Amino acid sequence: MTIQPRTLKGFRDYLPDEMIPRERLMETARRVYRSYGFSPIDTPALEYLEILTGKGSEETDRQLYRFEDHGGRQVGMRFDLTVPLARFVAQHINKLGVPFKRYHIAPVWRGENTQRGRYREFFQCDFDTIGTLSVSADIEMVLVIYDLMRALGIEKFTIRVNNRQILNGLLEKLELTDQSTAVLRALDKLAKIGSDKVMEEMVQAAGATREQAEQVLQLSELSGVNRDVLSGLAPLMAGSQTGESGLCRLEELVEGIEAAGVGQDNFCLDVSIARGLDYYTGTIVETFLDDLPSIGSVCSGGRYDNLTGVYTKQQLPGVGASLGLDRLLAAMGELGLSEPTRTTAPVFLAYFDADRLPDYLRLAGGIRAAGIGVELYPDPKKLAAQLKYASARGFRVAVIAGPDELQRGVCQVKDLAARTSEEFGTCPALDPLVDGIRQILEKHESPAG
Repeated sequence: MTIQPRTLKGFRDYLPDEMIPRERLMETARRVYRSYGFSPIDTPALEYLEILTGKGSEETDRQLYRFEDHGGRQVGMRFDLTVPLARFVAQHINKLGVPFKRYHIAPVWRGENTQRGRYREFFQCDFDTIGTLSVSADIEMVLVIYDLMRALGIEKFTIRVNNRQILNGLLEKLELTDQSTAVLRALDKLAKIGSDKVMEEMVQAAGATREQAEQVLQLSELSGVNRDVLSGLAPLMAGSQTGESGLCRLEELVEGIEAAGVGQDNFCLDVSIARGLDYYTGTIVETFLDDLPSIGSVCSGGRYDNLTGVYTKQQLPGVGASLGLDRLLAAMGELGLSEPTRTTAPVFLAYFDADRLPDYLRLAGGIRAAGIGVELYPDPKKLAAQLKYASARGFRVAVIAGPDELQRGVCQVKDLAARTSEEFGTCPALDPLVDGIRQILEKHESPAG
């Protein structure tokens, strides 16, 4: 019996031309996270069900992949990397110490409807700081996102920032605190469904009056430069201790981010963002690509000061964000920022003199010893066929040496994109050849490469 090869809906295989850009993006994220002192961790894909349920939202509870394992335990697959982090730090914090800064790049699973750039299994690239309430950690979260976008070669992006205390303060004044979860979830859909439908959901699902819903939407319509938004918030927060505290935090955040050199082309206050997950308590951020806003936020997060409370009595506040790797890759593909390739080595070494294999192996080894990846073709076929293979897989450089070149101690170095070639010596040392290769690679170097 032949089994039809197929994948589950919402899941996917990754071919080399898809996997190579993914790995490059993850390598860039690791480099940026480490530059700020974040350390790597990992946690199991499976957690006890009680660890995961009730930590995100009713929607994430519905989307959980859950089952009973062979030992009769109720378990679930993690839906994000933040809830497992809360369990992790509560379990290990005495060994880790505070503040603890971690990053975690791993797959998560949600049984949701699939959409462009979003699947039921997808990777998240998280970074978090645990154990401090300082606004400097909130500021650093924004700076990491800023550096990460620029390291990926993305110049046109906007990091939108709000504070849940602003929203909660207004809800206190409107006597909607008991309905805050439903109101904030409705507000979080503003960009997707528009103000009329958000108002309808606030009235029907959250139990707000139309007047109350209008005032919430009035807050969300504040716009302008950051200082104008802060000025507009002051009278709206007056009289609410929670709201005034959130406003003070936003003022400190804006001052710190501007002092670090991030301009308003890439950073703005947006009091309409709410973040749908229930565990956020303070600063919240979403990052949009200016040339492709419809794809949604590509890096989101915020402050969560109570998430570990169900695991330990020790106060372990946290703040951090998650890069939506799959969504960002889809966006970069649409924007032409992801270079197509099917090879991890930039240099192709042709092999077409069957009697000189040791010479080709010496060349390949010497190029690798200089820190440059090279693939030696395995069969001595015609040069045209080998160059066709090299072009199809996205090699940047081809090194060609026939019997005559090998006899003279030289190689032809071909720039496959520019379709130019130049001859470089290989005897007594490979230094001229390596320098020629490097010149071509540096010319085509990509920001995230």
